[in-house]
Amino acid sequence: MIKIERILFPTDFSEYSKYAFPYALSFAKEYNAKLYILHVIEDIQYLANAYMFDVPIMPSFADVEQNRLNEMQEFIDSGVRDKDLVIEKAIRRGRPFIEIIQMAKEENIDLIVTATHGRGGLEHVVFGSVAERVVRKAPCPVLSIRMPREEESPS
Repeated sequence: MIKIERILFPTDFSEYSKYAFPYALSFAKEYNAKLYILHVIEDIQYLANAYMFDVPIMPSFADVEQNRLNEMQEFIDSGVRDKDLVIEKAIRRGRPFIEIIQMAKEENIDLIVTATHGRGGLEHVVFGSVAERVVRKAPCPVLSIRMPREEESPS
């Protein structure tokens, strides 16, 4: 039998992540696994926060991190029904796919459950796909969840 003791769920708190979160929760419950929830703050996001409302005030990284931890807790509270799940939260700073791979290695993750935005065309070429890079470089299996498009929904 496959042994899954540690699951990593990277999130950007988007609708795509909200759609994929129940999959991570289900695997964690089924395998009685510890669930690591990771959010990565990109330097570009950090700098963008400095110019909100056209006020060039640079918030400390600690402030940004605390805001994201609060957002993460709201995200978790909105999806977790089983209070027996063991969940560890992590906030990192850097490039998302690199930080996801690094955490997977450091924590000996057995499975990564990630959302994919399903971008195509020029948008995919320009922005690439964090999920795609994770799938190619992860040290463990990756379950990539794509939210169905409206035209794919059954009538």
